[in-house]
Amino acid sequence: MHKTLHRIIWRMIVALTLVPSLARAGVTLKIEGVNDELAQAIRSSVSLTQYAASQVTPAQVHHLYAQASGQARAALRPYGYYDPSVHGSLDHKGAQWTVVLKVSPGQPVIVRTLDIRMDASAEKQPEVHKAVSQFKPAIGQQMNDGLYTESRNAITTALNATGYLDAKMTRHKVLVTRATHSAAVHLHWHTGPRYRFGKVHIIGSQFRKGFLERYVPFSSGDHYSQPELLKLQEALTSADYFSMVDVQPDIEHAHNGVVDVNVHVNPAKRSVYSGGPFIGTDTGAGIRLGLQRRWVNNRGNKWKNELVAAQRLKTLSTLYQIPMPGPDRRSFNFGADYQLADTVTSHSHSLNLVANESRLWHGWLRTMGVHALAGSFTVGQHPGEPGNAPGIEHGRSTLLYPEISLVRKMGADANFVRHGWLLSLTARGTVNNPLSDTGFAQLLADAKWIHAFAGNNRLIVRADAGTTLVKDFQRLPPQLRFFAGGARSIRGYGYQAVGPHNAYGRVIGGRNLLVGSVEVEHYLTPHWGVATFVDAGNAFNGHDISPRIGTGIGLRWRSPVGMVRLDLGVPVHDPNAHAVHLHIVIGPDL
Repeated sequence: MHKTLHRIIWRMIVALTLVPSLARAGVTLKIEGVNDELAQAIRSSVSLTQYAASQVTPAQVHHLYAQASGQARAALRPYGYYDPSVHGSLDHKGAQWTVVLKVSPGQPVIVRTLDIRMDASAEKQPEVHKAVSQFKPAIGQQMNDGLYTESRNAITTALNATGYLDAKMTRHKVLVTRATHSAAVHLHWHTGPRYRFGKVHIIGSQFRKGFLERYVPFSSGDHYSQPELLKLQEALTSADYFSMVDVQPDIEHAHNGVVDVNVHVNPAKRSVYSGGPFIGTDTGAGIRLGLQRRWVNNRGNKWKNELVAAQRLKTLSTLYQIPMPGPDRRSFNFGADYQLADTVTSHSHSLNLVANESRLWHGWLRTMGVHALAGSFTVGQHPGEPGNAPGIEHGRSTLLYPEISLVRKMGADANFVRHGWLLSLTARGTVNNPLSDTGFAQLLADAKWIHAFAGNNRLIVRADAGTTLVKDFQRLPPQLRFFAGGARSIRGYGYQAVGPHNAYGRVIGGRNLLVGSVEVEHYLTPHWGVATFVDAGNAFNGHDISPRIGTGIGLRWRSPVGMVRLDLGVPVHDPNAHAVHLHIVIGPDL
């Protein structure tokens, strides 16, 4: 009796010891015979994969293994394989189980019939026609449930976006014939009437009635269009009046083929204060303070003010804007800018008054207006040098001249553009008149192209050109003369340190400018990168450009406040320049 009891206790101890090891049995699933996409689809559908690191008993393993082949075959059907063969094997070593599924997908089902029907008027709409023509899988292609569903939904979305708000599918079937491995797709829509826009109700506005309505890009009675609603959303958002803009068609209450639009807005903070220290090698260290009134009155007028106090540049500017909402985003602008500039070649203080009109014009931002520029200047004086040194030129000028500019750019995220460009063209000038000390005509062109390649690299190409015809060059202030050199020109030279000289060897600026740059950036992390560059060009008179060349390396940092560029540049083959120049620029790519 004692021995029997002892054996029972011993067997219980052994069983209790073995049970946990059985419960900890792991399952490894191997899939052979198909590509990675199909293997992943099978793995996601087979229940065995849920127990790779879970507790499972041998009985559970055998049960799950018995289901695996059927689950694998079902996983291949959405990809067009309706007759696959699956052979499995089950093995174990100790507590570890291994399941191998050898899969042969078989012959895929091919779409042989594509039957898409709807009202002819609806199918003629460009958005709908595009969705129908791009339907996948097309005739001759392998059946794929995911592509089929995506394409079917794209047609419904296009119908709704074009104004067929009552469009409904009357038939949506895919008939598969396994014997011939073929599929017939049948999709029929009853589109119903095409809706038109009714009234636009703007709720929560701080402006007088009728002002915001001018931002609406469509009229009551126009055919309903989702892209037009997006244009309205973007226009009100970019106006910078609101913290929230919500544009919603009132489809629930649409009737007689007419749908109203409700626009809910919340005013943004009216006054915006900005400021902080900055540094740039062209301007030196300084501080920038700004005050912006997003709207001055119930007509939506805007007012911007800025003070810059840096080592080599001090400005006080104000700009008053009168928006004229509409598809061309027109505005009238009136501003004043008082400036004290101190570069290595010139010193000036000036007042510039401007009045202009800006608008979108054939994809360009066009600005036309008039400038009144008055002030005094000194050219050719080196920093710390007395103003009566030989060769230093002193001048005073008053100029009244018209100006027109065209600017166009493309590229997402202006702070870090992967693919984009910018082109700017400016023409200004005046003939002799009682309010101008000299007559001149000037053309400028600036271009920049950015192209990302090979993952973490960017190629940046830049070019600047200008030419001037002037009656009395000595009357032309430094702001209207051409100089080269600096962080945004030829790196390796000081800011505005390159240009034509007078008889005393002092840089006084030129009538023409031509500068080009090629730069390659490589990013080691998402935020840090290195760069190398070559800049070349000059400011010159006549046709003798005698280009100066600068080259070097740089560091790039995508900081929270924008792109920071730090470059070390040196002049190339220039016997009069040997120094290494540090250039720092903070700001967007375009």
